Amino acid sequence: MSTSMATGSAQLDATATPPCLRVAGDWTLVHYADLERAVGLIKTPLSGDTTLDLDQLGSLDTAGASLLASLLGTSRLGNLEREAPGMPAARRALLQTVGTALAGYREPTRKTHKGNTITDLLARIGASMEAVWRQQLALLGFVGLTLQTLAQTIGRPRRWRVTSLAAHIEQTGLDAVPIIVLLTFMVGAVVAFLGSTILADFGATIYTVNLVAFSFMREFGVLLTAILMAGRTASAFTAQIGSMKANEEIDAIRALGLDPMELLVLPRVLALLVSLPILAFLATMAGILGGGVVCALILDISPIMFINVLKTNIGVQHFLVGMAKAPVFAFLIAVIGCLEGFKVTGSAESVGEHTTSSVVQCIFVVILIDALAALFYMEMGW
Repeated sequence: MSTSMATGSAQLDATATPPCLRVAGDWTLVHYADLERAVGLIKTPLSGDTTLDLDQLGSLDTAGASLLASLLGTSRLGNLEREAPGMPAARRALLQTVGTALAGYREPTRKTHKGNTITDLLARIGASMEAVWRQQLALLGFVGLTLQTLAQTIGRPRRWRVTSLAAHIEQTGLDAVPIIVLLTFMVGAVVAFLGSTILADFGATIYTVNLVAFSFMREFGVLLTAILMAGRTASAFTAQIGSMKANEEIDAIRALGLDPMELLVLPRVLALLVSLPILAFLATMAGILGGGVVCALILDISPIMFINVLKTNIGVQHFLVGMAKAPVFAFLIAVIGCLEGFKVTGSAESVGEHTTSSVVQCIFVVILIDALAALFYMEMGW
């Protein structure tokens, strides 16, 4: 029985006494498919008295050696020096090494996972909690790095990035004024309308002014602004820095001896620290104005009466406790947006994932801090 190929061949001469296996030609990856068919046609394992003729063997690589090793068997590979004395030592060593590797290979056993709903649920909860913990540790570390860089830079005016700061103030502050004012104006109108609907049943429609003023000065003005900036500005910071990270521009900045924290993070953080309090003030005024329009058009509360009630019943401390939260929100939103940008790997998909993550984290942190601040103010009687 014999098979032949263009380059490599294997022939088992069963008529000879004893039978002889003659191997010739090149046994390489290029001819792997033909060689595999040839080996499959030869009865294996070979009988113990079969002799080997490897004198005509040409080129040999690991692909061909694996087929030849499976054909000859592990025991014969150990006796190649005696059975094929004319084979070069390098080829004999290659055959024996491949044969040893094949003999030691074991098919990996697949572990069957027995589904358990409770165990799987607890495992997912644990993995999520661990991820949140690591995320918060990374955020704390990045906050510390930002403050350290700010402390090192603030006393050196030559290192201030004034042009970048002004550009980011325009991007985060001036460009956001229309959407902030429009949204809070409409929310103020809705709050006044819904509040008056309930208060009218008690004959206390005039207190709609107090409701609008309290809600926007203490909560809605700064909270709505922070949420909008989380969706608008934090995502922009993440996308900008993430794209630079994916394009290896941040590595280039470091190669030039520049600090990415000083060049990219500080201008964005300082810009938002300037922009968000101003936007929160505009949002508060727009919300109160929206409530005043509803009071004037629907509740017959004139603008003069509206302003008089504000002056009489609403203290300036309510405005101050609301605005005090603005710098905290601004700092956290900017830091989270920049941190998620630095986490981006080299793909557009990673940019999208971290952009979404930055928005979710910012909104969560803003609402959490606002709730804690509300509890603190209540306990302090402010």
